[in-house]
Amino acid sequence: MFDMRRRDLITLVGSSAVAWPLAARAQQDGRVRRVGVLMTTATDDPEGQARLAAFLQGLQQLGWIDGRNARIDARWAAGNSDYTRKYAAELLTLAPDVVLAAGSQSVGPLLQATRTVPIVFVHVPDPVGAGFVASLARPGGNATGFNLFEYATSGKWLELLKEVAPGVTRVAVIRDSAITGGIGQWASIQSMAPSLSVEVIPVNMHDAAEIERAVTAFARGANGGLILTASGSAFVHYDLIIALAARHKLPAVYFERFFVAKGGRKLNLSQTWK
Repeated sequence: MFDMRRRDLITLVGSSAVAWPLAARAQQDGRVRRVGVLMTTATDDPEGQARLAAFLQGLQQLGWIDGRNARIDARWAAGNSDYTRKYAAELLTLAPDVVLAAGSQSVGPLLQATRTVPIVFVHVPDPVGAGFVASLARPGGNATGFNLFEYATSGKWLELLKEVAPGVTRVAVIRDSAITGGIGQWASIQSMAPSLSVEVIPVNMHDAAEIERAVTAFARGANGGLILTASGSAFVHYDLIIALAARHKLPAVYFERFFVAKGGRKLNLSQTWK
């Protein structure tokens, strides 16, 4: 397992995630290795494409070139659980040497379908709690990868929000309640709330309509803020969530700088809240 100090590599969808031999060995037997990649984002998602490109670049630096001595088969689930299961099964029929799974949503279906093909995962908040590995020190089984962060970090997000917007007394926490990571992050934020005199309200991330309804209803109250927790669904709905925070003038904390780069900003503190 790898710890949170490797977060920069996680951001690049694990450009060194697949534990291949070094470049010299990549040229020895002439056999083409097959790598499956299961992404949670849509095919046309620019961030997903950028991360896949970074992954391919990392492989190339290690001597593995797509179309020469490696074949990369990528599938894009677009945050849809049915597609995820379908593409997990489809990738395994291609007899890959290893599969790279982006996000908790991808890992579960892959492990249900195989206990022999090696799986390397990234962007997974709690691989032990989710049952993907036995422990961080000794993963066991056929899966290993990157531990995204400790749950205590989630409580720090609430502290940061209070620092940048001290007047916040209500916080909408957008989370994916269908994954272990979503539950764990919510619990950490919830435990921190009383000490900061903040009321936290969960917003489930099942679909775009649900997110919009819940955030719009929340924003009718005063002194509100927003926290977006980590999940594959967060990348699927990032444009909507950023737009809602801006529309309702909600100061926000996001789990990754990607969302800030895409337009998510904290509220100008000189503005008057409703």
